[in-house]
Amino acid sequence: MPARRGFSSKLKKNEAAKQQRRDPYEVLGVSKNSKDQEIKSAYRKMALKYHPDKNANDPKAADTFKEVTFSYKILSDPEKRRHYDTAGFGAIESESQDLELDLSSLGAVNTMFAALFSKLGVPIKTTISAIVLDEALRGMVTIRPLMLDQPFFKKVEKQCAHFYSIAITEQEAQAGFVCRVQSPDKSKFKLLYFEQEENGGLSLALQEDCIKTGKVTSAGMYFLGFPVYRLDQTVNTMAAAKDPDAAFFKKLDGFQPCEITELNAGTHVFAVYGQFHEFLSSDNFFKSASYTIEALCAAPFSEEKEELKAVEAQILTKRVELSKFETEYREVLAQFTEMTSRYAQEMQAIDELLKQRNAIHASYSTAPPMKRSSSSSKMRGSFKECKEEEYCQARDKKPMERDRPKKKKWYNIHLKVDKRKPC
Repeated sequence: MPARRGFSSKLKKNEAAKQQRRDPYEVLGVSKNSKDQEIKSAYRKMALKYHPDKNANDPKAADTFKEVTFSYKILSDPEKRRHYDTAGFGAIESESQDLELDLSSLGAVNTMFAALFSKLGVPIKTTISAIVLDEALRGMVTIRPLMLDQPFFKKVEKQCAHFYSIAITEQEAQAGFVCRVQSPDKSKFKLLYFEQEENGGLSLALQEDCIKTGKVTSAGMYFLGFPVYRLDQTVNTMAAAKDPDAAFFKKLDGFQPCEITELNAGTHVFAVYGQFHEFLSSDNFFKSASYTIEALCAAPFSEEKEELKAVEAQILTKRVELSKFETEYREVLAQFTEMTSRYAQEMQAIDELLKQRNAIHASYSTAPPMKRSSSSSKMRGSFKECKEEEYCQARDKKPMERDRPKKKKWYNIHLKVDKRKPC
């Protein structure tokens, strides 16, 4: 029971926090025309200033740190930022019905209650654990070296992360760099990229959720020297649930450019973060995520680079065409709906007029109306009497047939044999 109260108290605090939210631009101290790099720099300064490790005895600093993180989460996402600029916090909250929680902060018992909520049909989307991000920011994580072109297999626990350092040369950086992770067991995970701070810590710069591709789940980051796009499949899920057509027309709304297009020569840090499934169950709750991480130089993949650039250009063109097509489709659909409704109304009106016409035709007569019920009852009565009479005659004939003696056939001859005389 205490665990249930603890979980409900957290939800009440979240509701109270929603009512006291400030403008994200005001929280970070930036203007609405600020570029992504300006927003990122402002966030880093404030995150370091109000970090709980530096303000252990100051609860206000902890609240400010959460507010700064929440504001950056909105402004760092192009789609969320556009929705907020259009309609405020309501647009951000309405674009998804998912309940987003950091399960690592709930404790073991409350985490099980979160799993119960998910089993009842409430999807729970897990964020990156604050503990993992704090340890990375303080430089308290173990980093394993990862060599180029050498895939590495490992298992990571849920709500935990494995960190890898990859060193690339100037020539490799110019040719392009790719980091890919896939799981043959279809485990859920996130691929993270961290930037190194002056104090030696690591701050989260990019994250990519895995997606199901064929028989595996995979995620990748591509630093190829030109704008590469990522597809966020969680955009407008609520709109798609209300309108089935929106699932098609909004499919490319989450196709947004990545913030970082190329890496400099040096050492870079990536991480694989074990993630809970959208719908938790007893089968996969404690199961670790298995994965294979691979770092590649894009020099041998020159053809693939050009093909990717061409295909993504076509997708951008198709997104513009799809927006125009949606307008045309909605207009034609409205006309079709109107025509269908009119078709039903016209059919009903014609049937009613024909019915009135038949009634008028029937009124041209001086003869009394026929009583079909009486004649039909007489017919039914006479038919019943005939049947009863036939039954009685058949019943009277049966005993007469039984009493009549049977005729003997010509071959039915009775021979008397004297048993005393031998034959």
